[in-house]
Amino acid sequence: MKDKIVHKLNELQATAICGNDISSSCLYVSALTIGYAGQYAWISLLVVAVVLFMFRKIYGEVVGALPLNGGAYNVLLNTSSKRIASIAAILTVLSYMATAVISASEAMHYLHNIFTGINVQIATAIVLLIFTAIAIVGIGESAAVAVFIFIVHLISLTLLVGTALFFILNHGTETFSLNWKLPSHPQGIAYTLFLGFSAAMLGISGFESSANFVEEQQPGVFRKTLRNMWAIVSFFNPVIAIILIAIIPVIELDEHKESLLAYLGQTTGGSWLAWVISIDAVLVLCGAVLTSFVGVSGLLKRMTLDRILPNYFLKENKNGSSYRIVIVFLILCISVMIATKGHLESLAGVYTFSFLAVMALFGIGNLMLKIKRRKLPRPEKANGLVVVIAIAFIITGFIGNMYLSKEAFNTFIKYLVPALIFVFLMLNRSMLIRTTVSVLSYFYKPIRKFAIISNRYLERVNRKLHSQEFVFFTKGDDVAILNKVMQYVEDNETTKKLKIVNIKKENTCNEELKKDLEVLDRAYPEIHIEFVEMQGNFGPELIDELSNKWDIPKNFMFIGSPGDKFPYKVSELGGVRLIM
Repeated sequence: MKDKIVHKLNELQATAICGNDISSSCLYVSALTIGYAGQYAWISLLVVAVVLFMFRKIYGEVVGALPLNGGAYNVLLNTSSKRIASIAAILTVLSYMATAVISASEAMHYLHNIFTGINVQIATAIVLLIFTAIAIVGIGESAAVAVFIFIVHLISLTLLVGTALFFILNHGTETFSLNWKLPSHPQGIAYTLFLGFSAAMLGISGFESSANFVEEQQPGVFRKTLRNMWAIVSFFNPVIAIILIAIIPVIELDEHKESLLAYLGQTTGGSWLAWVISIDAVLVLCGAVLTSFVGVSGLLKRMTLDRILPNYFLKENKNGSSYRIVIVFLILCISVMIATKGHLESLAGVYTFSFLAVMALFGIGNLMLKIKRRKLPRPEKANGLVVVIAIAFIITGFIGNMYLSKEAFNTFIKYLVPALIFVFLMLNRSMLIRTTVSVLSYFYKPIRKFAIISNRYLERVNRKLHSQEFVFFTKGDDVAILNKVMQYVEDNETTKKLKIVNIKKENTCNEELKKDLEVLDRAYPEIHIEFVEMQGNFGPELIDELSNKWDIPKNFMFIGSPGDKFPYKVSELGGVRLIM
């Protein structure tokens, strides 16, 4: 049987997939920021660009050290517990779900301005179906679509900016002078900038996307995607805000906020430019839908491999696409669209708060990486103080958005809580099964037949859950370290079997280690410890061999944090997790 051919994404392809999401903000974030910060909006947008610059190194350090799909989920899984990591994953999925539905809907609203006869809600559902099909076909084909959309978008924005600057040269700066003299908020310029900054944070949503499909990218591409995304939004968002203030009176902006750049094109270049910007908006917003499908596929596949979600989702087609994940995500998006009856303003709250929380957790994950994985090799390092400042900015934006819309925050909580409950049930399903069996046994006589059938089924499910073996590779660590390993496995994994593997060196005696493991075996009676000694060299080949021989997935194999002299990158170990 031939091996599956895996196509890695180059710089343009990877940048396009995540760049369509973040660069689509250029269509609306300037108008949104001007609504709160007025003539000072461009300053708020520049501050956001500075924050994003800080996060370039934060993301670069984390993903460089742990180049695995999952973003914030991945770093927290390798530096904290599975429960904490699951919270980051939930927030990311909520953000993707809201992104997909809102972007598809907004795209169809722009299209409705051109073809007034279309039904926006039906058209939105069709867009979601189309991009479901594209995602199922495979990431390589998805990238080709994303690249086309991305290039068209950059050309359209450049054309708009160039036309607007020519317009200003011919018509002067009188409008800019009038707008600049408008009074600021009664509480002062600082307060105005705070509100503008909070609103402008929506313009960096999508920056986290690249980290969720890093395994599909060619070596060295990830850091370039961060640089490219930062450059695009740091240039276009402030520049477009200044152009809008220079051309359109602030009092007119609110009338055209839903398609402001199309109105700017109409004003500066005529109907042809308005039409071009509208078509571009449809395309790039659809590109943001594609980003959601690609990003969520990588994340949910990783969560499934870690047994947070059922193994049902691991089924792949011949192109390597986890099509069941894509279909379930489509169902979630359609259900949300139906539940909101097409009124998607409430989902905007989910969108904003979710990605801000994810970015804050990523920053926290970076700090935990510095503390718990100091010796882990990484291509670059973010200054600890800079990380703290960046997190503080994100928290400020989160609080600011709470102030701007308490209703949106309440909606975010309403979506978050059920998702947390679902993951909590999945993480504790073994305990719930045992509790259910006990309850059914207590009511044995009234429901004898049902109880017998149910208990047998539940016990079979429970045995299957606990039958999965895990592996920890030890260098001959002392009993205190091994005890921490046992605590981690007991708290985070559902298993009754753990292999402790030591790659024995010549003239090495493991008698003390064996005695320590006997003590631990008695201390943790629920987990059977099997000690395995073997000759050889620890590395990717040995991991592959043992994974195949024992039928244990690599992400169920653990190691301590390697030092600077470790000859392999963590990514070369195929998903082996760091737990110490």
